[in-house]
Amino acid sequence: MTATWEKIEKNVVSIDVEVGSEQVKDALDQAFKKVVGKVNVPGFRKGKVPRSIFESRFGVESLYQDAIDILLPVAYSDALKESGIEAVDRPEIDVEQFGKGQSFKFKAKVTVKPEVTLGDYRGIEIPAANSEVSEEELAAELERLQQRHAELVVVEEGAAENGDTVVIDFDGFVDGEAFEGGQAERYSLELGSNSFIPGFEEQVVGLATGDFKDVEVSFPEDYHAENLAGKPAVFKVKLHEIKRKNLPALDDEFAKDVSEFDTLDEYKQDLSAKLKERKEKEDEQARETALVDKIAASAEVEIPEAMINSEVDFLLRDFENRIKQQGLNMELYFQFSGQDEAALRDQMRADGEKRVLNNLVLDAIAKQESIEVSEEEVNEELENLSKMYSRPAAELREIFERNGNLDNMKEDLKLRKTIKFLLDNSKTATEVA
Repeated sequence: MTATWEKIEKNVVSIDVEVGSEQVKDALDQAFKKVVGKVNVPGFRKGKVPRSIFESRFGVESLYQDAIDILLPVAYSDALKESGIEAVDRPEIDVEQFGKGQSFKFKAKVTVKPEVTLGDYRGIEIPAANSEVSEEELAAELERLQQRHAELVVVEEGAAENGDTVVIDFDGFVDGEAFEGGQAERYSLELGSNSFIPGFEEQVVGLATGDFKDVEVSFPEDYHAENLAGKPAVFKVKLHEIKRKNLPALDDEFAKDVSEFDTLDEYKQDLSAKLKERKEKEDEQARETALVDKIAASAEVEIPEAMINSEVDFLLRDFENRIKQQGLNMELYFQFSGQDEAALRDQMRADGEKRVLNNLVLDAIAKQESIEVSEEEVNEELENLSKMYSRPAAELREIFERNGNLDNMKEDLKLRKTIKFLLDNSKTATEVA
């Protein structure tokens, strides 16, 4: 196989590939073995039709597409390796020559990883670390724990307030007609959660148990259901029950209930230490983010649209997995949020573009500084994962290799190693002052 390439546009190359006639012959043989068992020829059992009879009846051309399907993926992959090209999208393939006794020639047009012109990346100033825990932060964490361990109690008298959970029936109407998905019975809704159409929850505040109300709202202009977008709606609401959080007292009994400590003071000391540890990790991540963002901002690169789309695909899959863990699916999320997939992708685009840019810049720095990942570092990472998941390191390596994810792990390790290099060569605000 031979491959030559040329740049035809910014970040787009054209690769001319030629595969020898012997490989074409082998592919045609494989294609014949694949299809011969599927054809019916009078006088022959399936799979027993001689090659000459098959070709005289159906023509050798009937094998060409299967043979191309066999040859093309391997030939294209080998051409990328031989040319040192890093493709970031599926190629456009143009078959120029294929036939019995001929070589296989095709042209591949593909978007490639862009070149990055780096700015300064050594001695970059980043904020100084501050992991001390203030009294206000400790108090806020205690209040959050109070909220988590609060008991929902039924309010016998009085009106619903923001923060209460109400149990309601509702029937939605647009232009006097009920619409699909606009009805529910004994639905639990936390007021102030902003999980319903804007304006709905605010109008439930003030209702008492047994009250009825027509809640008038308008669907957002960008609502995912086109037949409802921007339209006024009336929801007939009946309030069955009001539940309010009863916060536990912050005392020694609370400490015993939520921890292994006997007194609130002991628990607060432990909580403060854990908050400090959490802040240290968050501070480290914030410093890394600030550093990489500054370095990326000084770089010059034209990011192909395909790379951004691919990253948004990843973010969308990750988001879907996270909401599944909360018992939701995308259809329900779109109903509650008033978005559709296109709107969500638009929302994720800026983050996806930033992630692509940062990774491209880090990769360019790794190449410039000859940062590589050794086999010892890979083994160390596998040992760490082994402790985390209680599975042998050798078994984890086999899983990574089988799923084709070992190279991804190495790339992730290289990025982390590059970020550490940048941190080691950075300056904090106090050092600069």
